[in-house]
Amino acid sequence: MIDAEVLHRLQVTLRERKGAAPDSSYVAGLYAKGIDSICKKVAEEAAETIMAAKDGDRLHLVREITDVWFHTMVLLTHFDLGVDDVLSELHRREGISGIDEKNSRGHR
Repeated sequence: MIDAEVLHRLQVTLRERKGAAPDSSYVAGLYAKGIDSICKKVAEEAAETIMAAKDGDRLHLVREITDVWFHTMVLLTHFDLGVDDVLSELHRREGISGIDEKNSRGHR
């Protein structure tokens, strides 16, 4: 089994890029463009994931989901959040039915 440490290493890199010059990397440039650009990338990658799933192409699906994970990690880092925040929430939800968990959040 591949460990999740790659996510933590990526998180470190994303934090470093957050303060870097916009022309020094793709991620630094994305941070410089702001939240609207970051959210647009997340939405774009999510749409591409849906298209890959509908095509039934497993490798393409994995690659698009990787892009979604990457860009959502950029989004998390923008808000000074990270992998452990998401893992903590997954841990909190473990063993709770999806219906019960959704109802516990109220209507948003």
